[in-house]
Amino acid sequence: MDGNDKPLVWLHGEIKTPPFSQDARIEVGVLLRRLQQGENLGMPHSRPMPSIGAHCHELRVRDADQNWRIIYRIDDDAILLLKSLIKLLDQHPIM
Repeated sequence: MDGNDKPLVWLHGEIKTPPFSQDARIEVGVLLRRLQQGENLGMPHSRPMPSIGAHCHELRVRDADQNWRIIYRIDDDAILLLKSLIKLLDQHPIM
């Protein structure tokens, strides 16, 4: 991690907690690294979620047979990873 990179702060668990495949874990790791370095990710990888809160986004990851979402917030000093979940509906959960 470079001195200018934002740290990742997990509110609950870590990326190994849900049963991600190895390929999905690698993809999540690459995307989180890009976020740490200050890159603004857009679709199809990330989408703003203002209905959840200011500066909140969902990281979108396709796995072998499931679609995962990681809800995160970008703060000035860190990236807060709030929740990981399996995408089941065409709606987003109210947190």
